[in-house]
Amino acid sequence: MKGIEKLTADVDVGEFIESYVDIERFEGLCEECDNYGKNWNCPPFDFDVMDVWNSYDKLKVIAFKMIFDDEEIANEFSDKELEFVLKRLERMKVKLMNDIYVLENEDSMGLFLGNCNLCMKCTREFGMPCKMPFKMRYSIESLGGNVDKLIEDVFGLKILYAENGHLPEYMIFVGGLLYGKK
Repeated sequence: MKGIEKLTADVDVGEFIESYVDIERFEGLCEECDNYGKNWNCPPFDFDVMDVWNSYDKLKVIAFKMIFDDEEIANEFSDKELEFVLKRLERMKVKLMNDIYVLENEDSMGLFLGNCNLCMKCTREFGMPCKMPFKMRYSIESLGGNVDKLIEDVFGLKILYAENGHLPEYMIFVGGLLYGKK
């Protein structure tokens, strides 16, 4: 890996809601995922998602762009190898989340980089409470936010995915910090 770039931008939550939040659409997409109803940071929720957005004035978008070197991009991985590489990258999210946790205070709330992967198996699947409520955070996507459009509009980048046995030029993990509690 060539490196990791940290990208940040502050946006007004009202404008963010207007431009990027579509709870019904994104919950529908979430329903297609294996984590739906099985991970504490994934829908369905027992609270009104709009109450979360409407509780804050600002959103600091925090994106980590992982840039792959030419050799990694050229390498053709088997399905198992690619799955292993992607799981290793997913595990990096826990470390990267520390950049978000340190920004939190009583007037803010961090947003996880995609689905929560703090535990090997989420306790929600077994009807048990979260084992790490002090670290678990919701993601922008799980709260109905369009991360692909956000990253394109704010940073001029496209979200890229590994496909056909190849890593893309880069991958982006997107989280954030809601702040300015009302």
